[in-house]
Order: sequence, then structure tokens, then C-alpha cells
Amino acid sequence: MNRELIHIIEQMSKERGIPKGSIIGTLESALLSAVRKKYGLKPEINIKIDEKSGDIRITALKKIVEKVSTPMEEISLKDALAIDPAKVLDDMVDSPFPIENFGRIAAQTAKQVLFQRVREAEKEAIFGEYKDKAGQIVSGVVMRKEKGYYYVALGRAEATLPIKSTLPTENLKRGETVRTYIEEVKVTPKGPVILLSRTHPNFVAELFKMEIPEIYEGLVVIKNIVREAGDRTKLTVSSKNPMVDPVGACVGMKGTRVQSIVRELKGERIDIIPWTDDPRVLIAKALSPAAVESIGINEEEKTAMVVVNDQQLSLAIGKKGQNVRLAMKLTGWDIDIISETEYSKMRKGEIEEQLEELRSEREKQDQEKE
Repeated sequence: MNRELIHIIEQMSKERGIPKGSIIGTLESALLSAVRKKYGLKPEINIKIDEKSGDIRITALKKIVEKVSTPMEEISLKDALAIDPAKVLDDMVDSPFPIENFGRIAAQTAKQVLFQRVREAEKEAIFGEYKDKAGQIVSGVVMRKEKGYYYVALGRAEATLPIKSTLPTENLKRGETVRTYIEEVKVTPKGPVILLSRTHPNFVAELFKMEIPEIYEGLVVIKNIVREAGDRTKLTVSSKNPMVDPVGACVGMKGTRVQSIVRELKGERIDIIPWTDDPRVLIAKALSPAAVESIGINEEEKTAMVVVNDQQLSLAIGKKGQNVRLAMKLTGWDIDIISETEYSKMRKGEIEEQLEELRSEREKQDQEKE
């Protein structure tokens, strides 16, 4: 049993990367707990496992007395001197402690402890492997679906993908390979949890980084990205090299680059907008695909009034206000959109008010002259 135990410990140490001393220390503690269950807190028992031979030495700290009345806690002077000739009465000595059926107890405990330690080591290894991967895209295989989650195999790790974090039109099947964004890696009482998402805005940002060499190399930078998953994503891009067109780099020849991302997102529309410090230009581009006629801004309050052609009004606002809502999130400006007809009526009313004020002012001046 001893040789087999050392063999198992050494094998586990190599395969799992756990220090041999750590495994032995854990096993010693577990064996001590098992012995304590049988014999109670007294006597003071110690267990030591030899790292080379696997021999298990069990001793109990006993007091040296003339006449032994409690064998579990006391030892005669004669027996103590056989262990350590330097001992005298009332000294304490570590005495070999024979335990009935200890081989069976040790085997059972060793099996349980090693199994538990393997599981703990695997959890620690998984956390260590994935803790720095939060914010990255990984590929995994869907294992099952239950209680509002997909469970996805990432190598030897199992991650969770909430159904609410998948695209509205998706229904993932068991065995299907899926690309996801690691949103969070955290430790819980049940072990490390790897939380995945396909709806996070940064999932799209990371897809661009994978598909667009200029973004991966840092020549083109994504300044901001907003998203309503399954419908539309808007992102602003800028170039560090004046020779590189950031929008053209993202779109690719005949749209090949961005189309591969659109396919991954099941047809989600993507608006790629060139970044600029000019808020008027930025707001106009952010309202793409609608065309803007004119923009008035209030820089202090960061509000903008945008005038569009009557036929462009619904496109600028978007279904259920989605287009203008995303544009506001992307630019950080509060945007109010009106049609040219509304704007003309507004201007006409303002002009009439101004004329009325002028007439009133003249009448007042005429009365003062009289």
C-alpha cells in the first residue's frame, strides 16, 4: 500500500502540477482527522508520511509515569527509555501508536483526499488559465441547455452562457461550435465560474480585432461602440496613420471584412463611423444611414437639434427610436430630430413672433412721441 501510495502521489504531482509536499501534507491532515473520529481529541496524535518510502508513522505524545493508569495518554519509564534513553519521569515522549485496521482507514482516506485534491487542483488550474482571458473571444462546444443557460465546453473547462446573452434569433444545439466573449471569470463556493456572452458590445469589438489586421496591429482604433444585440451596432473608428482610411479598412474590399462579422452576428446591421472632434459632423455620421440636412448644437448642455428631410425622418429615428438612441449613446449628446416641414413651421412661428415684437415696440415708441 505504501509503495502504491507514493506512486499515486508522484503521478498526481506530475500530471496536475501540484507540489508533492502539498499532497502529502493534505493526506496527513486527512488521516489525522480520520483517527480523531475514532479515538477523540485525546491522546495527542501525530501522523507523518515518509516522502520516499511512503511509510506512515503514527505517534501519540504521552507522559512518562511510574504506574500507567491511562494507556492512551501515559507510558511507563521503562517503555519510554526504550524510545529515548534521555527521558525521565514526568517528561513527554512520542510513542508509537498502533491503530486497529489502520491500513484500511489509510487506504479509504487516501482515496478520498486524493480525489478531492485532484478536483481542487483542476479548479485552481482552470481559474489560473482563464482569469486573464476575461475580455477575449473563445470557441467552445455546446454541451447542454438547462435552467436558462447553455453549458459550453472550453477544453477541460465548462463555461456558462446565459440564454439571455445569446442573439434573439439563435437556438444553439448540442455539439454546435460557438464563438463567445468571456465577460467575467469569478470564484464561487462551487468553484470558478466562466461567464460567456454573445450580446456584449465588446464581443463585436473583439470580432473586429480578429478580422481587421489594422485594428489588431493598432493602426486603427475603435473609439466607442454601442449595441442593441441582434439589431444594430454602431462604432466610431480613427486611424493613427493618415494614409489608412479607418472605415475602408474595416469594411474591406467589396465589404468582405465586415460581412464576415455580420454573418457571425446573424445579420446584425453594423454602422462604421469615422471619428471626429467636430460634434456636428460626428452626430450627422452617427445617425447613419439617414442623411442630415442641418444641425444646431448647444455645447454647454451637449444638446443638438437635427433637421432631416421629411422622407428621412423615420429612418433617422429608427424602429422604436433605436437609431437615434444608439447615436446618442455613441456620441454622448442629447439629440432631437425634426423634419424640414416641422423646422419651417418653427422658423415661421419664430419670425412671426419677432415681427409682432417689432410692431409692439414701434407702437410703444409712437405713443411715447405723442
